[in-house]
Amino acid sequence: MMEIINFNNRYWDHVKLASKEYKEKTVVDVRGVKIGGDKPIVIAGNCSVESRVITKITAKTVKENSGHILRGGVFKSRTSPRSSKNQNKEKLILLKEIGNEFNLPIITEVTQVNQIDFVKKYADIIQIGTRSMRNTELLKEVSKTKKPILLKRGFDATIEEWLLSAEAIMLEGNEKIILCERGIRTYEPSTRNTLDISAIPMIKQISHLPIIIDPSHATGRRNLVSPLAKAGIVAGADGIMVEIHPEPEKSITDGFQSLDFNDFISLMNDIKTLTKR
Repeated sequence: MMEIINFNNRYWDHVKLASKEYKEKTVVDVRGVKIGGDKPIVIAGNCSVESRVITKITAKTVKENSGHILRGGVFKSRTSPRSSKNQNKEKLILLKEIGNEFNLPIITEVTQVNQIDFVKKYADIIQIGTRSMRNTELLKEVSKTKKPILLKRGFDATIEEWLLSAEAIMLEGNEKIILCERGIRTYEPSTRNTLDISAIPMIKQISHLPIIIDPSHATGRRNLVSPLAKAGIVAGADGIMVEIHPEPEKSITDGFQSLDFNDFISLMNDIKTLTKR
């Protein structure tokens, strides 16, 4: 049998609301999409919201291939200040409009407290990125929106630290949290980060919160996204989030880790086969 973590252990003393001692299971309902339910969900879309044409054909591809939620970056937090692009509020309005057209909930990231009031009007899920996981003030303010929150693991965070960030959100009264494993920084240079597959069964054992994985940001390499997405599903993830683009080489951000539409369709077919077993 798998060892059960003892929450009396001093290392876990502060993880209360996010633990299974508090609750057995949380299912986050986003406009009828149940994250943490019986089947894994798929979040897909462009790294950054681009033109109406690209956003629309992306949404159409996600919908036609049984994807559940449309992603798109508007307020981007980049490692290098030279890699930032001029994203704006109109792009979020566009994402919402096209999401509604295809009956797809949308998710986008906030990076600063002053973005929250605007984003909460349009986003169905608010994403907290890896660089913001430790921003306690931001966590408290997004909690107050009562919107579902996707909380990415910090690239240098332990599982305990990650759950403590979830705890900060829950202490403000919002339990609609989706954890997202997006890779951690290790000494391995061949990928952008190292996807911690073991975090999936670990979280399942110690927390009631649903967990999905983001193999696009974990690897930074298009050819590794599908294998790791499938590995995550087999390990018990409640879903995946992947970046896709009709022409990845022309994407304004992170094209090297975005699947083209053919690869996305192939991945979706493989996931259907895996989940039928």
